[in-house]
Amino acid sequence: MKIGKATVPRTSISTSDAHSIVIRGHDLSKELIGKVSFVDHFFLLLTGHWPTAGQSAVLNATLVAIAEHGLVPSVQAARMTFAAAPDAMQGAVAAGILGCGSVVLGSSETAGRMFSEIDARVQAGAAIDDAALEVMKSWRAAGRSVPGFGHPLHKERDERVGALFDAARAAGTDLRFVAIAEAAEALLPEVLGKPLKLNVSGAIPAVLLGAGFPVEGLKGVPMLARTAGLIAHMVEEIRQPIGFALSYQATREALYDGEVPAGFGGHPA
Repeated sequence: MKIGKATVPRTSISTSDAHSIVIRGHDLSKELIGKVSFVDHFFLLLTGHWPTAGQSAVLNATLVAIAEHGLVPSVQAARMTFAAAPDAMQGAVAAGILGCGSVVLGSSETAGRMFSEIDARVQAGAAIDDAALEVMKSWRAAGRSVPGFGHPLHKERDERVGALFDAARAAGTDLRFVAIAEAAEALLPEVLGKPLKLNVSGAIPAVLLGAGFPVEGLKGVPMLARTAGLIAHMVEEIRQPIGFALSYQATREALYDGEVPAGFGGHPA
């Protein structure tokens, strides 16, 4: 049976034959290996075209900003998994990446979608403050949090925010999403009743969207960056293990408040 054109699986990312591997129209061995940076290659893979110098600089800055953040839950999960299965580093790294959600890492994508919604209203003629306020209020009315703001440690604005905004200015990329992020920050007290400052998950989409990065790929940036950090933790776990210590600490700190059988612990129930 002849398969219709629309039903044939298609990809424009890569192909190969017996003599060459083609990535987005470029010969991997002759044009890419040893000639381009990984950041530029990532941009090419994702978008199908080469980044400008400014786009490359901004993407690189965001990857550096989010690669490592200490013993956060995803890192602890990875290190404890590796302690239990030291023959499977890939499983431990995957355990860390699986924690990419609405609270950690994945909030960059959510913030980017909110900024894009604000930008659409601005492009339609709304004032930036009005658009930001309307969108944030509509998100709250729908029971959604306002992503990209607040941090448990950095009560003042996260220093990475300013560094990323400075990198975008130096790169000469579009700053309209930076303006949107800052307008939203200033208006948050009207929405939440309290001030919250931009965090790195709000800064990343603000600079990347202005650099022409697709909103659909935003979650991939912290995922890619954090993979590098997780691999570093796996190497350290081999040389200086703490995975089981992290597990034991959880056991010591957690308070059991369920029932126990008579005689448990030497005391009657």
